[in-house]
Amino acid sequence: MSRSDRIARIALAAGLGLAVAASAASATGFGLGRTATAEEIAGWDIDVRPDGQGLPDGEGSVDDGEAIYEASCAVCHGSFGESNEYMALAGGVGSLKSDAPVRTVGSKLNYATTLFDYINRAMPYTHSKSLSADEVYAVSGYVLNLNDIVDSDFIANRETLVAVQMPNRDGYAPFPGLSRVDGKSDVQNTACMRDCEKEVAISGTLPEGFVESMYGDIDEEFRGLATMNKRAPSGAMIPAAARAGSAAAAPQELVGQHGCTVCHGIDRAIVGPGFRAVAEKYAGDAAAEALLRQKIRDGGSGTWGDIPMPPQVGPGDAELDAIVRWTLDGAPDK
Repeated sequence: MSRSDRIARIALAAGLGLAVAASAASATGFGLGRTATAEEIAGWDIDVRPDGQGLPDGEGSVDDGEAIYEASCAVCHGSFGESNEYMALAGGVGSLKSDAPVRTVGSKLNYATTLFDYINRAMPYTHSKSLSADEVYAVSGYVLNLNDIVDSDFIANRETLVAVQMPNRDGYAPFPGLSRVDGKSDVQNTACMRDCEKEVAISGTLPEGFVESMYGDIDEEFRGLATMNKRAPSGAMIPAAARAGSAAAAPQELVGQHGCTVCHGIDRAIVGPGFRAVAEKYAGDAAAEALLRQKIRDGGSGTWGDIPMPPQVGPGDAELDAIVRWTLDGAPDK
C-alpha cells in the first residue's frame, strides 16, 4: 500500500469518527446552555424604543412624580434637577452649540421615551428596577416638567409620552461611519489632533468605593444571565441588587441588597458615615435602636452633614430591625 493510500484511509477513518461524534453530540447535546423560558426573556426584554414600542400599560401624573422624585431621586439630582455632583437633569435647553454646553434631559435627549427607558432600567441607582410602570411614568413626567417641556397637569402614558416634542428632537445626527451599513470605520480622523487641551481637569468623581459597594462581584450580581447555561429554569432572572431581601438573610447581605453599602462603608465613610462609626456614636444609648429605625425610614440630614439620605422604603420591618441591630453591634463580619 502506498503512502498516499495510507493517508487517504487515515483521513477517511478520522472523518467517519468525527461524523459519529457529531451525530452523538447532536442527539444528546453538548450541555452548553438551553432555550430561555418565556419568563426569563420577559424579565430582561424591557427596552423602550423612540417610537414608544415597548412602553408598558400605566400612567403617572407630574404631582405623583414629584413625591417619588423627592424620595428616590433628589438626593443625587437635586430637588429641582440642578445637581452637578452626579448629573443635572434640568436646564441648558439650546446650549449644546454654545461655548458652555449644559447637557441635561431637557437639552440633550431627542425622545421622551428614552427618559422612561433609562429610569425604568437603571434608576434609582441604589435599587434599580424597583419602580412600577406607573411610578416611572410619573417620574418621567415630573422631570419633563422641571425642564418646562410639559405642563404641571401632564399625565404620562403610552400615548402622551410618544407625542412629547423634545427641544433637541432634530439635534441628533447619526455618525456616518459605524452607524451605517455602508459606512467606514472612522480610524483616520485628524480633527481631534489639533488645538488639543493642554491640561485635562476632572470636573467630578464618584466617591471612592461607590461602584464596588453597589455592585460587588459582577459574576454574583448578574448571575441571572448565567442561569441560561443551566438546564433547569431559575428564579434568579434579575440582578441581585434589584431583588427584595429576605428576612432570613444575614444583615451584611441585607445592606448590600438594599443599596446601603453604596453610601456607607463598613469602617469608612463614603457619602454617609461608616456603619462602625454609627455604632460608636450611639454606643450605650438605650434609645438608639428606635432612633435609627426612624432615621432610616424617614431619611433626612444634619446628623452627619448636609447631604440628605432619602427615605428607605425597601427593607421590610424584620429586615430593618436586623440591619439596625447589626449596625449597633458594630457591623460584625459574621
